[in-house]
Amino acid sequence: MSSKNCFFASALLLALAACAAGAAIKLYMKDGSFQLVSSYEVQGERVRYYSVERSEWEEVPTSLVDLDATKRAEQDAKAAEKKDLEDAKKMDQERFYKPPDSGIEVAPGIHLPGDDGIFTVDQKRLVRLAQSEAEAVTDKRRAAMMLAVPLPVVKARSLIVLEGSKAVIRLNDPLPVFYVQSAAGLGAKLELVSLKVTKQSRVVEEVDTGRGKNATSTEDRTALPVERKQIAPNVYTLKPLQPLEGGEYALGVVEDDKLSLDVWDFGFEKWQVVK
Repeated sequence: MSSKNCFFASALLLALAACAAGAAIKLYMKDGSFQLVSSYEVQGERVRYYSVERSEWEEVPTSLVDLDATKRAEQDAKAAEKKDLEDAKKMDQERFYKPPDSGIEVAPGIHLPGDDGIFTVDQKRLVRLAQSEAEAVTDKRRAAMMLAVPLPVVKARSLIVLEGSKAVIRLNDPLPVFYVQSAAGLGAKLELVSLKVTKQSRVVEEVDTGRGKNATSTEDRTALPVERKQIAPNVYTLKPLQPLEGGEYALGVVEDDKLSLDVWDFGFEKWQVVK
């Protein structure tokens, strides 16, 4: 909205408020004429009113006043004032309202929404990847070995896993393009990881931690190469360089070679051609 229209809307609001506070009433007579009054009252055979034109109280016989027409005019005037006030408020609010961005077009007729997230187009629909939290569990076999070998020879191992053997989101494209929309620049930090599936979980990575005062840890995961491009401010695309095999995958933030426990997981269903 232009500054001129903004000023007009604010001025109109003030004017309408003032008018509503002291609006004149049309007191109709049975001959079709009317008096502009600020208020009136019926007192038996007389109607007493305060004349807007003469700024004084006056009286007129009730038999000369068309009270039904007066009441209808009052109702019509209140309805018109209400509509004008609502229109003015709407115009005034437009100064502070910014319509949501439709986002860039990622497929014919498909646009990214205005909020942050990771998206892909699958079978002509926009899919938002859900974020899941992985957890660290102890490798029981390695823990038993550490008890058997007291010296700092065997490293402690923990597994970073996601609950369940399958992700909820299933994709059908072996070469999906992921659109990462993030003001925090997640698109430059994400890594595509292939997960190892067990009966009850999906292993994201293995973490080996040494024993002793200066122990260090290493993370072992299967990262897949991707093509990464920035296509707009705060928007990156990630695409696998090779078609995905059927299985479970996740996108995770990697900083200083450390993978965050919060990942965006999905599965790819590899269709087999029946001959």
